[in-house]
Amino acid sequence: MKYEEAMAKAIELARAAASASGDVPVGAIILNQSGEVVSTGANQRELSHNPVAHAEIIAIQKAASAIGNWRLDGCTLIVTLEPCAMCAGAIAQARISRLVFGAWDEKAGAVGSKWDLLRDPRQLHKPEVVSGVLANECATLLAEFFEEKR
Repeated sequence: MKYEEAMAKAIELARAAASASGDVPVGAIILNQSGEVVSTGANQRELSHNPVAHAEIIAIQKAASAIGNWRLDGCTLIVTLEPCAMCAGAIAQARISRLVFGAWDEKAGAVGSKWDLLRDPRQLHKPEVVSGVLANECATLLAEFFEEKR
């Protein structure tokens, strides 16, 4: 599966979560080494009243359960927004091999914007990072969401 195809699916997950529960529209997909979807996630903080219910965390938990192992070696995480520090830490702890994200998060991004936790030389696990996939579409989705909230 091409990154753009997976990101388009992540955008749809984000859009659905936002309209269903009012959560910030962030969607995530985890692919195995063959490019097959192992799990999906969307923000559920508002829905579940859980501050750690970010799309990435939900997708990682579901993938570990589906695979039957906490190590997600060889997996690729596709997410519509640059991960925060919590999610970047979870990505490293899960040993995800590749992170692909869309929009940059200048306020809380931890993979290059505000911090760069995954590429820090002190980090034990350094996944490959691919940024800016369908960035305009991802950023527009977020901008429209926040504009409606104002």
